[in-house]
This record gives sequence, structure tokens and C-alpha cells, in this order.
Amino acid sequence: MGAIEDVYEDLETDVSVEEFREAVEAKVEQMGGLADEESAAMLVAHELKDGEVEGVADVEPGMEDVKFLGKVTSVGEKREFERDGEDQPDGRVINVEVADETGSVRLAFWDEKADAAEEELEVGQVIRVGGRPKEGYNGVEVNVDDVEPAPDTDVNVDVSGTSTIEGLSLGLSDVNVQGRVLDTESVRTFDRDDGTEGKVANLVLGDETGRVRVTMWDGMAETVEDVDAGTSVEIVDGYTRERDGDLELHVGERGAVEALDEEIAYEPESTPIDALEIDTTVDIAGVVRSADPKRTFDRDDGSEGQVRNVRVQDDSGDIRVALWGDKADYDIGPGDRVAFADVEIQDGWQDDLEASAGWRSSVTVLDGDADAGGGGDAGDDASGDDGATGLDAFGGDDGADEGAGAGETEEAAAGSNGGGSVAATKQPRGDGETVEFTGTVVQAGDPVVLDDGDETLSVDTSEDVHLGQEVTVRGDLVDGRLDADDVV
Repeated sequence: MGAIEDVYEDLETDVSVEEFREAVEAKVEQMGGLADEESAAMLVAHELKDGEVEGVADVEPGMEDVKFLGKVTSVGEKREFERDGEDQPDGRVINVEVADETGSVRLAFWDEKADAAEEELEVGQVIRVGGRPKEGYNGVEVNVDDVEPAPDTDVNVDVSGTSTIEGLSLGLSDVNVQGRVLDTESVRTFDRDDGTEGKVANLVLGDETGRVRVTMWDGMAETVEDVDAGTSVEIVDGYTRERDGDLELHVGERGAVEALDEEIAYEPESTPIDALEIDTTVDIAGVVRSADPKRTFDRDDGSEGQVRNVRVQDDSGDIRVALWGDKADYDIGPGDRVAFADVEIQDGWQDDLEASAGWRSSVTVLDGDADAGGGGDAGDDASGDDGATGLDAFGGDDGADEGAGAGETEEAAAGSNGGGSVAATKQPRGDGETVEFTGTVVQAGDPVVLDDGDETLSVDTSEDVHLGQEVTVRGDLVDGRLDADDVV
């Protein structure tokens, strides 16, 4: 082999040997005879290595220059805009999405390059890109300096436009996904820095490959009010983002949520209840055996919260599930077969584990009712006395509220969180009084907030308590807050 081939053999690049040879010859001519073929080949090899990344996923804002291969997955419309200054010509820009096996990224072509991209680029084409990455409105964006076709290079990316949930990855845009709506949340408003009001709403979508949380913004947010859990839809023109370590699918003004006639299958893979471990986030599914009434409480910031507890059983055991916020309003009761996704397993009352379904969780009523074995109205004891487990253990004492002892008063049972008595000692609430209060932890932190079904109390304590835990506190009431000397 010659000097050029020797250098090329040691170079890891997608550039063909013919392209490399042409670049070396151009370098020799450029340097006017100051470098022989071997020296020019080494210079070209250095230039190819500089900024070359292994995949699209390695492209990050702040890099000065990057070079990578990608397959064109979408070509946007060219837009014109006015530049500042009277003598400045109008600008043009076109956005192009490219992807490889590691992810996708948006390219920005400006002015003459935008004209060329509009004329020459098409979906499915493989190109070599050189440019400068920056943080764009929808994630990483590369301002293109150079681009050339790479027709002899294969990039294994499906450009059909429709993805499975399992096939989603960070950095994707123009994503179409079909799935079954597993859960929806109400529309929320927020204030932007510029003083305008924004809207956001969420739903959870599932298919045979998995599930994903979908966040819809502004004009799309109200779409959530038109879809029901259990229906099948297609999310059109979404884009993926990361939130708290999880991948989410976002939908802006360009997107859509369209109803489907066909049914998309989703069957959750749940963890058996007897295999649950504390401080884990899991999926569980089973039949509701009892449901407590919803309770409201005042948070320390003055806002109102709500929680409802249900007890769920599968073939291996049962567990209490706390439904927080909007989930407390869900119409689920004894006999319903329900899937709870992304619930946190915590230490509950009397060393029992319990599950907390917060804002990141989804609650889905599955098709068909299980044979509840005589499960009655909410509040009926479903534990049974014969030690039976599984779906056959749903019988019980009629009218006995779960967690309320035979001699307890109606007031004591009214505060039940599904796992024990929460009677509160009704003592005067004057400052300086020594107070004993028993209730459920509805806010953990500083302060802890307890709720007994009739009232809430803020408590200062260094004890480690958990949401849904039932505790008794004793101490002096100071400025409306109990300074706990004892927490049991």
C-alpha cells in the first residue's frame, strides 16, 4: 500500500478511501508543494478526527465544531424573516431533522444554505454534517456550516414517521405515536416570565411495548378534556424531552391528538404485591377490595389538597394505595380491576408497606371486573377470617370499617386511612396548651401536616415520617403549630 492508504488504514472514519485520497490531493495542491502525500494525508486525518463524534447522541451545546452522519427524517418549510437594520436583507431558515441509531438532532440551514436544503434534501437521504451545536428552543440544534451527501453509507433508522413507545429516544421531533390513553389529568395554568398565561395538561399513553407520559402545551392542553381513558389515539408531531430522569413526549401548537377506530392493546407488567420493597417505584395491578371516602386538607402554603385511600389485592397479597390530588376524584371502587403505574412504595402504618400514587403515577381501570368474591360497598371489611389470599379473599364482616375496632366511635372511624384508628383528642387549641393529636401524614417535610378527617395540624418534628403514615404526636401548641415532644 502507498502512504495515503497506510494513513487511511489507521483512521476510524466513514469517509471512503476515494474521498480521503481526493482530500489529500487537494491538500498537497493547497500547500504548494510544501507537503508530500504522507504529510498531507496526516493533516487530513487530523482534520477528520477533530470534532468527529461517534453518534448524534454525542452532539452537545458548547462544542465549537462537530461532524457526524445522519439520515434525514424530516424537512421543514423554509421561513423568511426580517433582520434588524434597514440595509439588512431578509433572512431565510429551514429546519431539518436527522437521526442515527443513537438519537436525532435538529439542523438549522440559513440563507443560501436554506435555499439549497429546500431544493436538494429529502427524507431518507444520508448526509455528512459539519456545524456548531447550540441549545435551541426544542433542545440541541446545529447551525450547519457544511453538508454533503453520503449515499454509500447506511444509517439504520426507520423514517416511516410512526414510532412505538419503546422506540422513543431523547431528542426526537416530528414523532407520531399510536397508543391507548391510560390516564388523563386536568388542565393547569401558569404565568410565564413575559406576563402571559400558559396552559399545560398531561395524559399517559400505552401500547404493546410500553407507556409514556405525554405533556400538552397551551392550545393543545385542552385536548385532554376531549379524550377518555381507554380510548385509542395517535399523537401527531410530538417531540421527546427528559424530566426528572424520565423520557416524556411533548405536544405543542403544531401537534395533534387524533382518535383512532382501531383498539391499541396495552397490558401492564405489574410487580406482585408480596414482592414489593420499600423506597422503590413500581407498577402494581389488582382488584379494589375497599375504598375510603376522599379527605381534604390545608397545606402549609394555604392551598387545599386531597387524598383518598383504596386497598388493592392481587393473587399474592394486598396493599393500601394513597391517591393524591386529582386522582382522589377517580371513580373507582370495590370490584374494579385497576393498574397503578409508577407508584412509590413507602413505610406505612404498623410497619406495613403502602403505595403512594402522586403526580407522576397513572391509574387505569382495566377492562372487565374481577370476581370480587362478595366485596361490598366502600368501607366494608374485606380481609376475611379464614386466611384466604388472592381474589377469593374478598368476603368479610358487613359494615365493619377497615381499621376501625369494634368499640370505636363513628368519629374515630371517619378518620381512617385504611390501616388503623385515627381518633383525635379534641382538646382546646390555645397557645401553650399541651396537645395530643392523631392523624395521617398528608405533608412530609417542614412542617409535617397531619389530618384526622376533621381538621389538620402543622407539626414541628425531626422524626422521619412518610406520606400516608398514621402517627400520634404530643407537645405544646405555639403560634398554631404543635412543637412535638413525642411522635409515635
